[in-house]
Amino acid sequence: MHVPDGFLDVPTSAATGVVAVAAVGIALRRARHELDDRTAPMAGLVAAFVFAAQMINFPVGAGTSGHLMGGALAAVLVGPWTAVLCLAVVLLVQGLFMADGGISALGTNITLIGLVTVVVGWFVFRGLRAVLPRRLGVVAPAAAIAALVSVPVAAAVFTLLFAVGGQVPIDTGTVLTAMLGWHVLIGLGEALITGLVVGAVVTARPDLVHGARSLLATRELEIRTVPA
Repeated sequence: MHVPDGFLDVPTSAATGVVAVAAVGIALRRARHELDDRTAPMAGLVAAFVFAAQMINFPVGAGTSGHLMGGALAAVLVGPWTAVLCLAVVLLVQGLFMADGGISALGTNITLIGLVTVVVGWFVFRGLRAVLPRRLGVVAPAAAIAALVSVPVAAAVFTLLFAVGGQVPIDTGTVLTAMLGWHVLIGLGEALITGLVVGAVVTARPDLVHGARSLLATRELEIRTVPA
């Protein structure tokens, strides 16, 4: 979903730039509560994995592309604030050194990929966790569903931005159909990858998964209260 330069008008790009700067600024302060010496290396691994996954692009039309986003995956593994930072760094490197997304559209790309997917993914994950049984086995399926939902939502938000400030002479309905059609399919792939990756990490090291911490605390409390 990397948006190129000139695809949106200046006011719309500037507005999303302000949103992106504000989100990254807040994330810089809040991420310190999610990371410690044990979990900080996970953030680097997540950023590297997302960077590699986003290199696989699918043409969507009208100059845009679709690809795996990784917002929900990052939020579940390292926490939502750290996930915003991971995605922002990935998008910055891609925009500056790989011409993947425009420089003037960097704020738009961070808002869509690094903020919308993270926020939607995290809240869907938390909502599912609240209604599903409190077991580690539900973490991976909940993360997969969160990833599935987050991708088309980001595509819909992009279409809204295009309707407000699109600079390409294409009907908004056509853009919406193309974006949602492709990104529902991409969302299915992202759900599969997210579920597999989160499931593997939960199985090996559940203590490193931010989205599983409350379940671990509950399980440890239950173990300690069992009479000998």
